[in-house]
Amino acid sequence: MAIQWFPGHMHLTKKAIGERIKNIDVVIELLDARLPGSSANPMLAELTQGRPMLKVLNKQDLADPLRTTEWLAYYNSQSGTRALGLDASMTTPAKALIKACFELAPSRGGMVKPMRVLICGIPNVGKSTLINTLTGKRAAKTGDEAGITKLEQRISLADDFYLYDTPGVLWPRIIVAKSGYNLAASGAIGRNAFNEEEVALELLNYLKTHYPALVEARFKLTEVATMTDEDLLDAIGQKRGALQAGKRVNTQKAAEIVIYDFRAAVLGRITLETPGEFAEWLAAGEILDAQRQIKKDAIELDRKIRFKQIPRPDKRSAS
Repeated sequence: MAIQWFPGHMHLTKKAIGERIKNIDVVIELLDARLPGSSANPMLAELTQGRPMLKVLNKQDLADPLRTTEWLAYYNSQSGTRALGLDASMTTPAKALIKACFELAPSRGGMVKPMRVLICGIPNVGKSTLINTLTGKRAAKTGDEAGITKLEQRISLADDFYLYDTPGVLWPRIIVAKSGYNLAASGAIGRNAFNEEEVALELLNYLKTHYPALVEARFKLTEVATMTDEDLLDAIGQKRGALQAGKRVNTQKAAEIVIYDFRAAVLGRITLETPGEFAEWLAAGEILDAQRQIKKDAIELDRKIRFKQIPRPDKRSAS
């Protein structure tokens, strides 16, 4: 099942970004270092109109350090883009961010031409926590829930450096199925928009292949790579006491345990995708999306013909 979540306030945020970008010099996109491809908003490329982009891999202390290095190299190889890793609990991140922004827009600076920066990111990526760290005060609301920030606000990081914060925003349709699951596992999608068991099974499918030792150590299991996803979830439920009447495993509770342990990083430092993997998922998603659009166009054409909004094509003239 494809996971989608685009509440009404995100439509307003999209419009607000489109208006604000006209007076912006650099765009900071805050990414989740555990899923850098899936947490990058493809809608921003259209909205930001080619502005210089600083990709910040946040929560790098929760991510696989080797994969973080790989992702930073990937983004730094792109034109007009800089990338750096960050942990929102770091005490002096402002200096690195300000320096990177001035490198991307060297003509800005001083009171006459202050740097104007827009910071964007998916819900629950740690943007509000980072802003509070940057300012040294509680400038933005925080919480372990998608969609806390609802309004744009301007924050001054220096006399000539203005940061515009926006609410977390996804994009209207997620065409990469795996991204939907990864976003749900990370907490970027409201819990009412997905099934915890389905997300936990997808998560375990990836973890047992790429991080089996971490799963075995956390849940005191062996040979997890040989288990089916369902058997692994059942074994975790048994180990963690997620049981119901008759000592049967409560799979819902077991799924919640798996997702929580991933989000809290008690499983270890994990990254759910590499640049190569994400490129493959995206290519497959684009093919399926194109096929979906062809079917949609055919249905719409048939509807217009049936309701006589357009004439039926003449097969003889077409031949």
